[in-house]
Amino acid sequence: MKITIIGAGNVGATTAQILSEKELGDIILLDVVEDMPQGKALDLKQASPIYNYYGNIYGTNSYDDTAKSDMVIVTSGLPRKPGMTREDLVKINGDIVKSVVEQTVKKSPDAIIIMVSNPLDAMTYIAYKVSGFPKERIMGMAGVLDSSRLKTFIAMELNVSVENIQAFVLGGHGDTMIPMIRYTNVAGIPVTELIPKDKLDAIIQRTRDGGVEIVNLLKKGSAFYAPASSVVEMVDAILRDKKKILPCTVLCKGEYGLNDIFLGLPVKLGRKGVEQIIEITLTKEESDGLNNSANAVRELCHTVQL
Repeated sequence: MKITIIGAGNVGATTAQILSEKELGDIILLDVVEDMPQGKALDLKQASPIYNYYGNIYGTNSYDDTAKSDMVIVTSGLPRKPGMTREDLVKINGDIVKSVVEQTVKKSPDAIIIMVSNPLDAMTYIAYKVSGFPKERIMGMAGVLDSSRLKTFIAMELNVSVENIQAFVLGGHGDTMIPMIRYTNVAGIPVTELIPKDKLDAIIQRTRDGGVEIVNLLKKGSAFYAPASSVVEMVDAILRDKKKILPCTVLCKGEYGLNDIFLGLPVKLGRKGVEQIIEITLTKEESDGLNNSANAVRELCHTVQL
């Protein structure tokens, strides 16, 4: 398989490292900064004898080298700075994503595209509109990351292994996301039986603020280890045709009563990309929350000029 990562910054380079270690395919690391992706690719190659992984890793500044990619991961764009919202990034990163996707489609018309650039929901919408790809081959990474943050905070609160935590998040990647506490359990035990409501509410809010918390701590840049790991889980599910159910940002066409909007939902990932959107029964509160999140995403997408 040929996997192209566009953007060789922290998220892109870390994604390349993890993909290399999993030996999922040949990796092309592309960036506009001259010689930078070549340097990172060479560095990763020199790590392979130590970690005992095999695979070709190339750095490039040309889209020609990405031709006939099976999968394209887009991390291009500026990261958030302290005090900056995802909405502030729309105009800045929107033009970057348009250009990236246009060039990607010319070189790899059969690829599956995973968007990572923020604001995620709007950037995935741009990629879909610009590419003309079927909805099965365009998706965004957000739900896996947000769900991982929720699991982490629950494990920290209870001092148990993260392997015991089952949890997922729906909705937009931001303040309106909906942690599905009703479906959250610890080794099968409902989390509501283990954590008091006030502490659980604090965990939910911390999950919603997960990206902002890291931005504020780093001062410069944003999260990259967990986002990269989240991308790799999606790539692994697709390329190995696992039929794995993960929360991803996908195009709704009537599911959950929503139309023509990208939103985080549980989906089955396989070799064709998004093979099924899983519909679960929501309570009125959950449904209202999902609709509220959809409205926020729709309003953000309306600011996009295509």
